[in-house]
Amino acid sequence: MTITLPREQQEWLEAQVKAGYYDSIEDAVASIVAEHMQLDIDDMAWAKPLVDEALASLDRGEGMTLEEYRRRMDERFGKLKR
Repeated sequence: MTITLPREQQEWLEAQVKAGYYDSIEDAVASIVAEHMQLDIDDMAWAKPLVDEALASLDRGEGMTLEEYRRRMDERFGKLKR
């Protein structure tokens, strides 16, 4: 199989091989593909209750916007700088 990668990805793979993480680019690609295949197989059922809990919290109005979060953090960090 012949695959053409963007230059940045090819350079990254070459650097990984040069650093000794993989024996060859082929080895690197095979390892990375195998890792991603495992991610597809892994059971994510454990996350469903956490997502359901978070959604329920938002439904109760317990969430905040990103702008509100940033405002609160700016206030807290402002107090630390004094």
